[in-house]
Amino acid sequence: MLLVVPSQNNVSAAQSFGTLYIAITDAIMSTKNDDDAKADEAIEAFRTAWEQLNVTKGKEVTNVNLTLEQASSATTDEQRLEALTKLSKALTAYEKSENPVDEETNRAEFMTAIEPSLIDLTTAIESGNKDNIEEAYSIFLKKWTKNERVVREQNMAAYGQIETQMSFMRISLAGDELEQTVLNEQSEALNKTIQDFFAGKVENTDISGDYSLSTLTDLLDDSKASIGNERYDEAADTLKEFITIWPAVEGEVRTKNASLYTDIESGIPLLVSDLSRDEVDASVISKKIDSFKQQINFIQQDTTYSFWDSALILLREGLEALLIISALIAFLKKAGQQHMQRYIYVGAASGIGVSVVAAILMSTLFQSGTIGTSREVIEGYVGIAAAAMMLGVGTWLHSKSTVASWNRYISKQMNHALSMQSVWAMTFLSFLTVFREGAETIVFYVGIAPKMSFFEFGLGIAIALAILVIVALVFTKTSKKIPLHLFFAVATGLIYILAFKIIGASLHTLQLTNMIPTHIVYDIPVISLIGFYPSIETMIGQVVLLVIIIGTVMYKKFSGSFKEAEI
Repeated sequence: MLLVVPSQNNVSAAQSFGTLYIAITDAIMSTKNDDDAKADEAIEAFRTAWEQLNVTKGKEVTNVNLTLEQASSATTDEQRLEALTKLSKALTAYEKSENPVDEETNRAEFMTAIEPSLIDLTTAIESGNKDNIEEAYSIFLKKWTKNERVVREQNMAAYGQIETQMSFMRISLAGDELEQTVLNEQSEALNKTIQDFFAGKVENTDISGDYSLSTLTDLLDDSKASIGNERYDEAADTLKEFITIWPAVEGEVRTKNASLYTDIESGIPLLVSDLSRDEVDASVISKKIDSFKQQINFIQQDTTYSFWDSALILLREGLEALLIISALIAFLKKAGQQHMQRYIYVGAASGIGVSVVAAILMSTLFQSGTIGTSREVIEGYVGIAAAAMMLGVGTWLHSKSTVASWNRYISKQMNHALSMQSVWAMTFLSFLTVFREGAETIVFYVGIAPKMSFFEFGLGIAIALAILVIVALVFTKTSKKIPLHLFFAVATGLIYILAFKIIGASLHTLQLTNMIPTHIVYDIPVISLIGFYPSIETMIGQVVLLVIIIGTVMYKKFSGSFKEAEI
């Protein structure tokens, strides 16, 4: 959805309003993607940013507050989308009241800038000379591109009509023969829309509808299917529908990939024209459609994580802490100092408490309206850090995947506690063990939590906690019989897979925020399930990760064999 974001004269106000519009857009897209949790988060982000403004009382402020509450209390997707659309309009009205804009003057300036080239285009079309028409259209297109913002900000319905009419005119000009009658009709329609906009006669209706980038890819699929069945007219009609819908969603494409926006605006009409020729090169057209689909998928795909991803992180970190604490308690029992166990529990509880506080602070930071558009950038960099840490985690897990290495590890922890000869030292060791794992867990969760629903996130944590409780109970009874080294062997592989997914998703996020370049590798599909996005940058990151993993595994394998041979 393209939201109308009027121009601002006040710098600080512009920044604040920009954050508000971004929050509305995020809420709308999340609602359309059936992600209620993220939609609610975006609405709350709007509320936080809105409350931080020093707004004056008035009708416009009341309307914003009213529509905000409607969006917050909506019980269905339809209600929320309707409320969010009203909220966008209410915010625009408030912004205009704070930064008055003379729309009539702006329309007059628009006409002054564009009317000469429009007249020249009309005259050229009436002449019937194709070369003259193409030259005049090219000049008009440049003028329109330079001045279209006025139309887009004031009247999205007029903007959509003009964009669509120009695309259809481009189709006509790309044909083998000049269809004079069709061009005349298109010229009349274009002139009328522009003149009506200037006169303020075009009703500013919502053109967004229930459209998204998925709508575009579905239409591309339908068109390609028709081409495969040699129904070229049907394929062309489908692409014309694509053109009609395009103004409603082009804003998201323009924001994330400006070059793709330009390619689609110019390329789709040409494909329609190619499908109307006497000889249709179906193979070439299908490849171009595939290319457009892949690029749209690339910018719309947002890697999501399941509850298993959430569970695995806490399970891995929690198990290490659990096993160390269990080893300390076992040591106290063996030494006949069971009464000191409470100090171990105090240390563990303190570690959990400090970790929870850190998690709340991190969550508050990420939900803060002050972050604005930097949030996704931060998430991307944190995700890369999390993936790097997971390499260390995987290495640790792999090093404990043999019985001998595991026994050496536990023995080391117990001896460390024994040498301290202090209850407080044991307490501190328990605290550090839990807090260290808790800190790692927070970093990992920060990298994935924004890309999953609250329910999935919470379910994963609940499952991990349940498993940890069961493991703790079983471990106290049959610690010597549990083949824990097998757990570490399996967990190693799962952690490496999760690291592969996180590094791909994080680099992709940075690409969508234009922090790093994007060079798409065509004819390779997007596989968001494992965080695979076919660009040179993301694939280099994941290949480097795989090389490090393979190198680490081989090193540990040979070094472990050497140590066991010594023993």
